[in-house]
Amino acid sequence: MRALLVVNPKATGTTPRSRDVLAAALGAELKVDVVETRARGHATELAAQATADGVDYVVALGGDGTLNEVVNGLLADGHLGDDVPVLGIVPGGCTNVLARSLGLPTDPVEGTAELLTGVRTGRTRTIGLGRADDRWFTFCAGLGMDAATVRRVEGRRGRGGQVTSWRYARSALVEYFFHLSHRRPPLTISVPGHDDVEVFLGLVCNTAPWTYLGDRPVNPCPEATFESGLDLFGLTAMHALPTLRILAQLFGDGPHGKRVVALHDLDAVTVRAAEPTAVQVDGDHLGDAESVTFTSVPAALRVVDSAPA
Repeated sequence: MRALLVVNPKATGTTPRSRDVLAAALGAELKVDVVETRARGHATELAAQATADGVDYVVALGGDGTLNEVVNGLLADGHLGDDVPVLGIVPGGCTNVLARSLGLPTDPVEGTAELLTGVRTGRTRTIGLGRADDRWFTFCAGLGMDAATVRRVEGRRGRGGQVTSWRYARSALVEYFFHLSHRRPPLTISVPGHDDVEVFLGLVCNTAPWTYLGDRPVNPCPEATFESGLDLFGLTAMHALPTLRILAQLFGDGPHGKRVVALHDLDAVTVRAAEPTAVQVDGDHLGDAESVTFTSVPAALRVVDSAPA
């Protein structure tokens, strides 16, 4: 069987040694081609070509941004599930939300061993994904404050700054205190069968957790799974002290209260903004938009599964 190994050499946890070890290990099981990404969007092109060429596995060594690009390439021609290569994941980023959500090790060496066992035994899992208009996402998406936070962090990274979970937290505080309008909710959520709701913050989740702060999972949508539809978390007010209490709940069983909008297992949800607003998928800033429709796509992609606990 054939495999393509897509490596992001700039990912936080990726090194030439980890690349070479993974390539050699995969080479014992599969016929492997190794390609390093050169720029944003390159991983999408590589995965799309692998699908067209009938490759059996596409393995991504990188962070969540690299994985998102690979997924968008795998599914670019409209085929789903068994009609596209199996995705293999070796975490090489800062947070590695997708890998963790699938129960995979966060250490690249352990991740490589887990991947090889899955390839050797043919063990796969089919998961549902989400779409933000025409862009696929694996674990989360958003329009508004969370996406503006991602944009701020990416700008810092572009200037050579280190990306950490705590930098995301600090950037979120900057957005909250200096850029978020606290007078009128800037977003409107529309879900078929429900009344429209105006919110200050709206997050769309395809699985839980939404992200991690260090080693701690952040759970705005604790019921979300790869096997159900999309979940949504929103806040109709963001006064400082009540918001802090709700944020603390994200590290426990999940948010609740009269300011919380919590919807589970949605086929689709549209979020509209009063003006062009930042959009993010899987922690990558896509640009600005005034409206995005998020849809659930069941059984969209096969991934190499983790070993049973």
